[in-house]
Amino acid sequence: MSHRRTTARRSLVLGLVGLGLLAPSGAQAAQNQLGIIQDDDLLVYRDDATRDAAMRQMKEIGVDVVRVTLLWDRVAEGARDTKALDKRFRKLGADDPRAYPKLNWDRYDRLVRAGKTLKIGVLFNITGPGPKWGHGKAPAGTKSAVAKAWKPKEREYYKFVQAVGKRYSGKFKDENDGRQRLPKVQLWSLWNEPNQAGWLAPQWENNKPASPALYRKLWFFGRRALTSTGHGGDLILAGETAPIGVAEQTAKSPMRPKRFLREFFCLDGNGAGCTDFDKEGPVQATAWAHHPYTKKNAPFQRESDPEALTLANIDELGALLDEAAAKGRVKQGLPIMSTEFGYETNPPDPFQGISLADQAQNIVLGEFLTYNNPRILGHSQFLLRDVSPVRKHKKDSKAYWFTYQSGLFNRTGTAKPAAGAWSFPLTAFTTAVVDPATGLRDVSVWGMLRFRPNDRPAGAQDQVTIQWLSADGTSGWLPVGPGPVTVTNGHGYFQAAVQTPGPGSIRAVWSNPNEKPFVAVSTIGKIG
Repeated sequence: MSHRRTTARRSLVLGLVGLGLLAPSGAQAAQNQLGIIQDDDLLVYRDDATRDAAMRQMKEIGVDVVRVTLLWDRVAEGARDTKALDKRFRKLGADDPRAYPKLNWDRYDRLVRAGKTLKIGVLFNITGPGPKWGHGKAPAGTKSAVAKAWKPKEREYYKFVQAVGKRYSGKFKDENDGRQRLPKVQLWSLWNEPNQAGWLAPQWENNKPASPALYRKLWFFGRRALTSTGHGGDLILAGETAPIGVAEQTAKSPMRPKRFLREFFCLDGNGAGCTDFDKEGPVQATAWAHHPYTKKNAPFQRESDPEALTLANIDELGALLDEAAAKGRVKQGLPIMSTEFGYETNPPDPFQGISLADQAQNIVLGEFLTYNNPRILGHSQFLLRDVSPVRKHKKDSKAYWFTYQSGLFNRTGTAKPAAGAWSFPLTAFTTAVVDPATGLRDVSVWGMLRFRPNDRPAGAQDQVTIQWLSADGTSGWLPVGPGPVTVTNGHGYFQAAVQTPGPGSIRAVWSNPNEKPFVAVSTIGKIG
């Protein structure tokens, strides 16, 4: 480990201990948070074999839920391209799944079926941009991407969400597959990154916030549509907010998330559309979804912009939600869901990527931070596999690497160190040097057997052996601690307090006498 990374790790330990986040055994923590992954390219836009292979691989590494972007314009594509189609659409109504070209649903139908087979939950993020008739007309000269997202019509969105809700109510018979009933979906979020102009525009209008009021109406109408189609008791997320923004106040300028939340919940007075709460009541969400990316920073290093919300200052999001709760606009203690998070790597991206080792370490630390925050219901990884570059551009240009390279595997399917780090995260911290002369020290170990099935029956608990390797490597791997750790937590979390003869490395070796013999070794946690 380099001096830079050693220093950063020690700073993290001091910060976590000082904030009370280095939870001792038995302390309150998010011991059953969902492991979420998103990879629309593999799951939605490829063939059946690619999707099924990706889903099986996700199951093997311990995914609980896949988050999928269900795009309004993609489903509505072609619905009104001809007089005949338009007549059918108007006859059936935009709230009827049958009004849309039936093949447009296939990619989502098959995904839901695959999820049911593998017992992986599907979280549909129902979002725009929608078709032209679902939006207002942008001013002349507006950039095309912004114009496409301009002022969605909440009543048209309501109808579309109704169509989605009906299709995945558990009662709808698939017109494309022998009239078999489609499985019910019970995990939802409404719109994506409403504080980004590519998804919702304008962000600002006449130097005043515009997107929060637009999103508030979309949320209320979308929530009402889900309730009307039998999903009122499902997990329904609000937000899906992006972590950063800019100071500029134009139609296309992404709004800083703190400002967005203050405007959305009308915390600074009566802004645009604040009477919505008088008409609709509080935001009845299961949790607020957020994308707490930290770019190239480690998860515990906050952005310089105080209005940003990343994993490093996620508690400030909770504070804003509590402020909204005090005004009766959301329930007290509303949970948080981390629904997009990841790090691009170099290789392959020399512009936006961090090293493969840093990606693996940051994934572990991100999981550790969210585990120690009882308010967080789930944490996400974006993506499973790197996306192919944009080959029409020069290889040494940023444009070539415009796509995301944040996968656990590279685009040919070879595992990065992050794959092991995500499926079997482990970290260890020196809590005290007991004997400076010999280097004997107390070490706190934390990890998770994500790759193991959840909620195993009594008597089938896993065991983990904690081992130590001296800093110079001469000791070989030696067991430390009072004995193997029995993992009884339903999601595979474990903690241990051990003593090591000196500085070095820690690893955890998994075994289970009740299962087929298999040994898995975690990402190594360095201690100094």
